[in-house]
Amino acid sequence: MRGKASNEAWAAKEAKKILDKGSIDIKNVTATSCDADTNFHSLYFASLTYYFATNSSRYLRFWQSPIFWYNNLARIPFPIRIVGVIGHAIHLASLQEPTRLIFNYSCYSLSFKLLNDVGYWHTDIIPEDWHLFLQTFFAKKGKIEVEPLFLPTSIDAAESKTWLGSLKNRYEQCKRHAWGATDIAYAVKEAIRHPEIPRLTRFLRIYKLIETHLIWSTNWFILTLGATLPVILNPAFSRTALGYNLPKLAESVLTICLVALLVMIALDFLLRPQHARPKNFFAVVREVLQWVTLPLSTLTMSVIPGLDSQTRLMFGRRLEYRVTEKV
Repeated sequence: MRGKASNEAWAAKEAKKILDKGSIDIKNVTATSCDADTNFHSLYFASLTYYFATNSSRYLRFWQSPIFWYNNLARIPFPIRIVGVIGHAIHLASLQEPTRLIFNYSCYSLSFKLLNDVGYWHTDIIPEDWHLFLQTFFAKKGKIEVEPLFLPTSIDAAESKTWLGSLKNRYEQCKRHAWGATDIAYAVKEAIRHPEIPRLTRFLRIYKLIETHLIWSTNWFILTLGATLPVILNPAFSRTALGYNLPKLAESVLTICLVALLVMIALDFLLRPQHARPKNFFAVVREVLQWVTLPLSTLTMSVIPGLDSQTRLMFGRRLEYRVTEKV
């Protein structure tokens, strides 16, 4: 299938020929996967080299830095910016997950030896990052982990020459990412084929996959309508103690979450590089007010494209790899 995975697989095999010709041992080489618009921190590769050289499990590790849409954050339409800021927080949080159930994402590094051991990227897939983790995870008996590398990596958000064109590009990009639900079937099949991996280890990885893709397409409906729909659909339920108190309880929970959202917005402002920050007071006010559209922005720029992608998958409708336009 035409796309990032097949391109990278071809390039890596060509790189292997060059390394062999120069008598360079692939045990001493790292490979980094990224898009053309990626801006790594100036110390990224120095840090990667240090962690690779000092980690005794270097051939069983991925290294992942937090990803931010800072390259063009100031130019993109506000619905994409809102989804991006939330994505930044989710990615930072996942890198610090205490259970260590981390997957590499978008821009990542690993040893060339590990890449060579698993036969490089599969060439018949669309999203390649989580899939490559699963390839290595099952090939190496569940010993693969992702190590955080806390230096910001900046990339482009989906953009076009027009406002509506940018929204369309983001929709298509999200649809492509959501196609990663195909990895669930792959992981289940491989888990059955690899009983040597502890049962709990296999279960937790599959659970994380299912949780991520299930929440992707359902979280909006659960948070927005979960407390009101039961009462609307079943009036008798509203006359019970639970039915009467459920909307009030949900309102209280969401109000508490609003505090966390405000903290996230403030931290995002502080983390942004200078070129991605609002230029004046009115720009700050406008950006803050844009968060009123949060429910609509997340529905159209994340949830619906995720449902679109998963519905296509359910009915066996093929999805072609579509390169996101660069401006």
